[in-house]
Amino acid sequence: MNTNPACTAFQIHASDNVATLLCEASEGSAVAIAGSSNEIALAAREKVGMGHKIALNRIDEGKPIYKYGVAIGMAIRQIEPGDWVHLHNCRSNFDERSGSLDLYTGVPKGAENE
Repeated sequence: MNTNPACTAFQIHASDNVATLLCEASEGSAVAIAGSSNEIALAAREKVGMGHKIALNRIDEGKPIYKYGVAIGMAIRQIEPGDWVHLHNCRSNFDERSGSLDLYTGVPKGAENE
């Protein structure tokens, strides 16, 4: 991992296990975490877009994903530190449709044919 951060992510609440990227992170790039009370060093395990969530620590399958200090979703498979946290590895606690949305566009699957 390159020790000079290529990108910064913001951890909103100290109990959050994800942070929001303030720029696009490329695979392997160092990410500095702002807003956290602890120093966290991690590398993006894949390309993660600006505004998307990145895991700060391992989140086991079935465990909650915390943002804003509240559980916003549930891991549907194990998520490693530096992973992109999105529709492919979590489901929303607030939107039942989250499992049926396209990973990149957010459009409900099959809606493009309507």
